Amino acid sequence: MNRKIVPKYKIIVKKNVCFQRIDNFLFKTFKKLPKSMIYRCLRIGKIRLNHKKIKPTYKLKKNDIITVFAINVALIKKKILKLKQSTINFFLKHIIYEDDHLLIINKPTGISVHSGSGINFGIIEIFREIRPDIFFLELVHRLDKDTSGVLMLAKKKSILKKLHQQLRDKEIYKEYKAIVYGHWPKNNIVDLPLLRIKNLNNKNKVCIHNNGKSSQTNFIVQKYYPNTTLLSVIPITGRTHQIRVHASYSGHPILFDNRYGTKEIKKTEKIYKKNNMRLLLHAQTVIFIHPKNQKKICIYAPLCKNFKKYVHFFSKNIHN
Repeated sequence: MNRKIVPKYKIIVKKNVCFQRIDNFLFKTFKKLPKSMIYRCLRIGKIRLNHKKIKPTYKLKKNDIITVFAINVALIKKKILKLKQSTINFFLKHIIYEDDHLLIINKPTGISVHSGSGINFGIIEIFREIRPDIFFLELVHRLDKDTSGVLMLAKKKSILKKLHQQLRDKEIYKEYKAIVYGHWPKNNIVDLPLLRIKNLNNKNKVCIHNNGKSSQTNFIVQKYYPNTTLLSVIPITGRTHQIRVHASYSGHPILFDNRYGTKEIKKTEKIYKKNNMRLLLHAQTVIFIHPKNQKKICIYAPLCKNFKKYVHFFSKNIHN
């Protein structure tokens, strides 16, 4: 049933509300709508001023025309998240850097960066909900659902474009920490083309293929454990699942990689289950030039407690 909470109509601004911010005016006018929904409607153009998108900080002028398009109740229920305060606090604590242009978090493992493919919401939807004061908020880049670490979000479209250009020009340095099965033989750059295909379950999977895109990953040994290796991983290119596929193809998949790990290694991994399994891949460091002030910014995301437990576990010289 497509019930409408707000019909399409126009509001002509009168003198008595001049110089009032448009978001505050809308809050008072549509008291039943959540503030986050009003901000979203402004962002996507469901609410326009003089037939154009407008920022929530705009101060109204006499005879301005506010156009309100129909808002579907079902859409609101789908997009608005009902988060407990403890959940909100959890995500807010993962903010590791913020200014007027960027919001950078230490993404927890097990959470997608955005909705889609059966996922109702991800990091970007969560932060749009818990930070309705941010008018524009978009992902600068992506991390796999099970990968933790530095995730950059842009607060302005101009900043987003400039950081995307830095990514294309390979001017953003990224370094990951990973624990792989077995002993990685030596420091080396894996240079193998990657191709995205559909597997038997019609799900996307990446494989090594001559028709794939050029992909390079630098693997640097940090420490050897009895059955595993702690690596620093520097992706030279930024393909989907690049680190995971290159590691697996090299014979040393990242521990607890359910998609690219081998059956034999998965059997061995059972002895580690008591430590709460998670993909042992973490985006630890990102270095970039701030698009606004041109200063070099180095962002460091500390390992989560669970990852640290595995580092401690493997360092205890426990053999299979």
